[in-house]
Amino acid sequence: MLSVLVLVPVLVAGLLVALPSGRLRALRSLALGAGIVELALALYVFLSYDSNLGGYQLVERYRWLDSLGVSFHLGVDGVSAPLVLLNGIVLFTGVIISWHMKPRPKDFFILFFTLASGVFGTFVALDLFFLFFFYELAVLPMYLLIGVWGSSSDFGTFIRTKEYGALKLTLVLVAGSVLVWVGLLAMYVEAGVGSFDLLDLEAAGMSVGVQRFLFPFFMLGFGVLAGLWPFHTWSPDGHVAAPTAVSMVHAGVLMKLGAYGLLRVGISLLPEGAHAWAPVLIVLGTVNVVYGAMSAMAQKDLKYVVGYSSVSHMGYVLMGLATLTVVGMDGAVLQMFSHGIMTALFFALVGIVYERAHVRDITVFEGLAKRMGLTSAFFVVAGLTSLGLPGLSGFVAEFLVFVGVFQTYPVLGVLAIIGAAITAVYILRLLGKVFFGPLNPKWEKLPDATPREGFAAAVLVATIVFVGVNPGFLMRAIDSGVQALATRL
Repeated sequence: MLSVLVLVPVLVAGLLVALPSGRLRALRSLALGAGIVELALALYVFLSYDSNLGGYQLVERYRWLDSLGVSFHLGVDGVSAPLVLLNGIVLFTGVIISWHMKPRPKDFFILFFTLASGVFGTFVALDLFFLFFFYELAVLPMYLLIGVWGSSSDFGTFIRTKEYGALKLTLVLVAGSVLVWVGLLAMYVEAGVGSFDLLDLEAAGMSVGVQRFLFPFFMLGFGVLAGLWPFHTWSPDGHVAAPTAVSMVHAGVLMKLGAYGLLRVGISLLPEGAHAWAPVLIVLGTVNVVYGAMSAMAQKDLKYVVGYSSVSHMGYVLMGLATLTVVGMDGAVLQMFSHGIMTALFFALVGIVYERAHVRDITVFEGLAKRMGLTSAFFVVAGLTSLGLPGLSGFVAEFLVFVGVFQTYPVLGVLAIIGAAITAVYILRLLGKVFFGPLNPKWEKLPDATPREGFAAAVLVATIVFVGVNPGFLMRAIDSGVQALATRL
């Protein structure tokens, strides 16, 4: 089942290559069908996971390079199963949002599904060679997706072009990947088992000195993709330059690959290194929270607000992981899922507004709720999720992270709470300025979201509300995966 999950997007990309570019209906139908299939497969994988049994399940293993200890080894545990579901939901809604993508929709969907295959593969790979391969497969298509289909930002005195955003993102992430690859090769040599298999490396273990030396390679290498301060600057620029669906996947899923890699490879295989470097990681994560929130409050571009907000909320993930406690890491993984759905919703709605108004400047908007009621209602839900309103998914995740941080680093817990308060300020101010108050006559003829766009947003909103009201749906699986990891720690 996991092989099918990973290979279907590649197969679809191949079929799209064979289809003539002029057959738009067939191209869109194939993309939508593939999105539905992948969502169904992701849901099946998650529901098939038995949290009472724990461990890796739905395991597949195929021999490949025996001389190097490389095999196509797949499986999911309580940490990866919810993230597989997250990618399925964001992929499906991203396809719907991209229904009228121009220009060259065929090429766009080829790259989009190639990226999706890389994300699924990273979450289910149990061989570190293939984990790194899929990790790169998920990152590299972003260069073309942003550089070709993205948009440039004009700030008057200077212009941030889409080519700038694409190149900056690619260079920074490739630099992080170099650190990861060096760390993986060093781990392969030091473990002495002649295998890249995650389970073999877990069983082999390494000396305390080696673990402490290698952990920063993964903390920084994977941390770059997770938006770790001060290596986060590629993220807001990449968010803003990317087309709507790519922003949804970028913020909703790709940044989670960094946090997942840090948890799966760094913390799981190098527990002594994690204990040694956890104080550094949690300090940097706290800076993420506060600095990202203050930066978001200073922005005038709607996309930049969400971009810096994303950096801030990923700080909660990093803080939760750095606590190395069950409750903190539970909250971190749930925050990955919640933040992924929330930011996908944010960027979908910003894309809807921008497509109609052709501007994202907050200062020129006012009273949009009078013309765009559905879009405004969904934006309010996303905003309230961001500030942690009880009953929505963000509250549960952040609460668990706060508990874990106060148990280990109470002073930093206070700063995290301050970051949440700043988030409430800029979110409520944004909602009041853009959507409420008297309607600016300039926007009197602005149309609301179409039924297609409304459906995609409604799927994301329903997920946020469902997880907020019934967090046990995800937490049973997440806790089983984290408990196993906590045993190693």
